[in-house]
Amino acid sequence: LLVGICIGTFIGAVFLPHSGSGQATVWLGVALAIYAGLGLIKVQFSVPPRAELWLGLVMGAATGAVTVATGVFALPGVPYIQALQMDRHKLVQALGLSFTVSTATLALALQHAGEIHAGLLWPSLLALVVVLAGMGLGQLVRGRIKPETFRLFFIIGLLLLGIHLALR
Repeated sequence: LLVGICIGTFIGAVFLPHSGSGQATVWLGVALAIYAGLGLIKVQFSVPPRAELWLGLVMGAATGAVTVATGVFALPGVPYIQALQMDRHKLVQALGLSFTVSTATLALALQHAGEIHAGLLWPSLLALVVVLAGMGLGQLVRGRIKPETFRLFFIIGLLLLGIHLALR
């Protein structure tokens, strides 16, 4: 998955058109809302162990391309990781690792493309501080709530993100 994210991000940065129309973000929002809706009605996907290697590479490459087009790391990586059916602690660790690799790879691809400049340093550092604080708070909350409650809030968060992106 992580290798696929790197490959998909760099291929996407080179080959995807950059129209600025926002259509990719709208469609991502629709896809997130549909995925969250399926989660709310408890449709569960699973990945057989024999398919993890090749499907992980494909899902990672697709996630990298979607990340370049929209700036969002959730699809199809989050559903794929959830389909691996890990316990909630491993799920959160896998998602965190996936998001970290996605962020670093996107930053490298944008830097290589000349899209990153010094004016982005302070807003980026501020965003990093906020993200780290949110992660710390999430660790505290995750240890104190039931897995089903955690899952429900996670799916509701995806639904709200999807609706926001689709309506933007």
